[in-house]
Amino acid sequence: MPEIPIAQGTPSPEFTLKRGDGSDFTKASLEGQTTVLVFYPFAFSPVCTDQLNLYEEMLGDLAAREAVLYGVSCDATWSQTAFKDHLGITIEQLSDFEPKGAACRAFGVYHPGGFPQRALVIIGPDGIVRWSYQADSPGDLPGANLIFDGLDAA
Repeated sequence: MPEIPIAQGTPSPEFTLKRGDGSDFTKASLEGQTTVLVFYPFAFSPVCTDQLNLYEEMLGDLAAREAVLYGVSCDATWSQTAFKDHLGITIEQLSDFEPKGAACRAFGVYHPGGFPQRALVIIGPDGIVRWSYQADSPGDLPGANLIFDGLDAA
């Protein structure tokens, strides 16, 4: 059974993810912006491919709402970069590869199968979780409307 995602009103946990260039993305990286973290199971899998392609199309609408979206998986940065390049998307990818799943566990979205559950977490500029969602299964694609509903609820 998957974990329950971090609850609305909870301060963001401490975490460290790796950007494609190897630099750290931490709790401090969230400050001053509304952040949408998109946790997805595997680079190059069919549903993840569809999800990131769909979300790429809505980046302009998110920017208009002053929100920044990031993809998060337990894949290595090299795999994420290849995936991003293969799809031709601009969504920055953040790796939770080592220690594997530590940030996913902190956000309550680590699947017992060893990968992130498909989940969305919106964090406000003050570092407080404003909204979270977890799909019933890794095969379910959360539609773009869920992100906008989450931003409205925030």
